[in-house]
Amino acid sequence: MDKMIETGKKEVVVSNDGATILKNMSVMHPAARMLVDLSAAQDVEAGDGTTSVVVLAGSLLSAAEKLLNKGIHPTQIAEGFQSAAAEAVRVLDEIAIPVSLDERESLLKSASTSLNSKVVSQYSNILSPIAVDSVLQVINPESDNNVDLNDIRIVKKLGGTVEDTQLIPGFVLNQNVITSAGGPTRIEKARIALIQFQLSPPKPDMENQIVVNDYRQMDRILKEERNYLLNLVKKIKKAGCNVLLIQKSILRDAVNTLSLHFLSKLKIMAIKDIERDEVELICKSLGCKPIADIESFTEDKLGYADLVEEYESNGSRIVQISGIRNDGKTASVLVRGANNLIMDEAERSLHDALCVIRCLVKKRALIPGGGAPEVHMSRRLMDIAKTKKGFQGICYHAFAEALEVIPTTLAENSGLSPISIVTELRNMHAEGQAHSGINGRITDILAESVVQPLLVSTSALELATETVMMLLKIDDIVQAR
Repeated sequence: MDKMIETGKKEVVVSNDGATILKNMSVMHPAARMLVDLSAAQDVEAGDGTTSVVVLAGSLLSAAEKLLNKGIHPTQIAEGFQSAAAEAVRVLDEIAIPVSLDERESLLKSASTSLNSKVVSQYSNILSPIAVDSVLQVINPESDNNVDLNDIRIVKKLGGTVEDTQLIPGFVLNQNVITSAGGPTRIEKARIALIQFQLSPPKPDMENQIVVNDYRQMDRILKEERNYLLNLVKKIKKAGCNVLLIQKSILRDAVNTLSLHFLSKLKIMAIKDIERDEVELICKSLGCKPIADIESFTEDKLGYADLVEEYESNGSRIVQISGIRNDGKTASVLVRGANNLIMDEAERSLHDALCVIRCLVKKRALIPGGGAPEVHMSRRLMDIAKTKKGFQGICYHAFAEALEVIPTTLAENSGLSPISIVTELRNMHAEGQAHSGINGRITDILAESVVQPLLVSTSALELATETVMMLLKIDDIVQAR
């Protein structure tokens, strides 16, 4: 189920993404903070399974508590858990199905599995292909073994429904064209410049006042200002630029009415308020270089595109740049939604789906989902526990039982009776049906094409075990004043 969180700033977040929920909670207990960091670490490493990793850690901690009550030393429990986790990862590797990035079908299945638990699950047939295509667009499938998700730009525009979300050919800007002075909103054969200086009269750094007591001097000041701006705009035109992106500055206005008037006379499209952290991506996408000063405004720093136009769709204006000449490997996704909550959740869900595809680029193997691998690991660890002597055997057994929290939770969330479902799953796995899992009911998970990347599960296991070991080694919390 989803959680609705009201943050300190009175913003409302509705999500069931583990990392998002924990990030917004104010957690006081130092040990609980480690679980928040654990979820964040899983988010960085795999991007999906942020809830599972916390549930798993909680289950391992309660298993450890029972062992402590039996009088086993914490160090022994930590050692036992560590070797059990290593064994569990080995078992996962055995049942993994290798996958290549050309198998679009497998990639789509794993992306839609990740979306199944989200609010926007009914749109997974739209969001999954977007996630797969945008990742394949920014990497070279032969050689790359990681994806920089910063190359995939997600632009949110209010209006329409999540169904209207699309992968845009070319590049989309968050900002709108300045049309107050009647400048163009559509430019073909665009030559784009990204400038980091402002088209407005310069201001001194300190506060000062000039007293003018003669109207001729006043005229001179205005004339100077006019010439200064005219020179700037002429130099821009001379370099052949016809689309101007202006970086945001807090010190001066990006443009004033006079410079806008000159720009519209010379048919130059202007877009202001480009954020500082967008500059790198824009330059990579459009093949242009940022220009810091009017003196260095030359033609070799421009980016070229067939068309830059602003169009209206579902009540919001969108600036799209298409037909970019030397296109860097980037992708733009336009997310639509009826309200901000849905839109934010769609963005988070899309991020999870992108991370799932990224996991498959990092480690090209899939495993069944729906609690099947956990029941399988649990069974194998129980068998191994019987061969171990002393505390090792007990720790293995406890670890195996703790793994069953995932199928138990899945059964609860599907509205089924957890005890009978997990017992039945155990029996089916014992009979050799290693692909039985939960998808609303007990089914063959692979036939229902519920799959997840191997990396999500292995990193969840390793990170959860590591955190639990860390907590076990602590015997006292001391408040230092």
